[in-house]
Amino acid sequence: MDVEKDFAEDRMGAYEAQKTAHWISQGPVIFQVARFMVKSGLLEKVSDSGEKGLTIDEAVAACSLPRYGVQVLFESSLTMGILLYREGRFYCSKAGWFLLNDEMVRVDMDFNHDVNYIGMFNLEEAIREGKPAGLRHFGDWKTIYEALPHLPEEVKKSWFAFDHYYSDHSFSEALAVLMHRGGKNILDVGGNTGRFALEAVAYDKDAQVTVMDLPGQIEMMRNAVAGSEGNGRIHAYPADLLDEGTVFPSGFDKIWMSQFLDCFGTEEVVSILSRAAASMSDETELYIMESFWDRQPYGTAAFALTAISLYFTVMANGNSKMYGYSDMLECVERAGLKVDERIDNVGKCHTILICSKKQ
Repeated sequence: MDVEKDFAEDRMGAYEAQKTAHWISQGPVIFQVARFMVKSGLLEKVSDSGEKGLTIDEAVAACSLPRYGVQVLFESSLTMGILLYREGRFYCSKAGWFLLNDEMVRVDMDFNHDVNYIGMFNLEEAIREGKPAGLRHFGDWKTIYEALPHLPEEVKKSWFAFDHYYSDHSFSEALAVLMHRGGKNILDVGGNTGRFALEAVAYDKDAQVTVMDLPGQIEMMRNAVAGSEGNGRIHAYPADLLDEGTVFPSGFDKIWMSQFLDCFGTEEVVSILSRAAASMSDETELYIMESFWDRQPYGTAAFALTAISLYFTVMANGNSKMYGYSDMLECVERAGLKVDERIDNVGKCHTILICSKKQ
């Protein structure tokens, strides 16, 4: 993606521009209609009908919903473009097919509904105050990371499905990068529930992984890896990484930060990287894996990632985002590190930066 090229000019005609503006104004309605079409099974029933299609009455019988409800959902879905209509019968469109079958779409939809939707009403306050104003919907918490162990089960399920989807698809490629230059002793910073640590000790039978994260996350990690093969080579280092007095443990060959730094504001990123750098020897490598919105090959991915930034604004902590590459490069250099290698297109949408201490 070339930001200067792709976003420099307005390529929309007047009709397309007006249509886009109307789509934006009806965004909350469009989202909830599409979500319920999927959740209720209506869209699946229409899709399964294939070239035969369904009438409204047939859809009512198939899903046991009121006729009025099916009618308004179908009419809205028709004008949204997820259904087609011929001779009294409704058919699934290509966009409808992707709503049903694109895993990323489904994960994002559940995440936005369960985690973000109500809180997004407080976007203006979050922007003005620099605090996650929408998080109060779930209780009195400073950040969502502290709240995570205490969130309702359905919310946790959608949060972890979202988090794991974007990371799990990159594990095999990421581990090949991480392990290819030797070094078996790894510090996994922000290791969350230990999924990457488990993959790492399975990938290399000599690997030792220490997960550094908040005490609440460490407890979840311990429970998650208990009884798993290789769990004896997974260790814990509970720490509040926002506390500038928190010192990184030393003696590691590699420091791994995956989808971690996007959880912090710029100055916090610099602080975390600076403390990591202080713990590093000249031989230690620091790996940063992030989804930089301006390193995506397609505009759809950039669109999704910049939208995710608003989750951080309103729900997570009020000051972080999905970073652009140039922003992260500046943070790395301010922390006394340098990027030795950049590897794009890892997994779904990630870039890995391999860093070392400046000499």
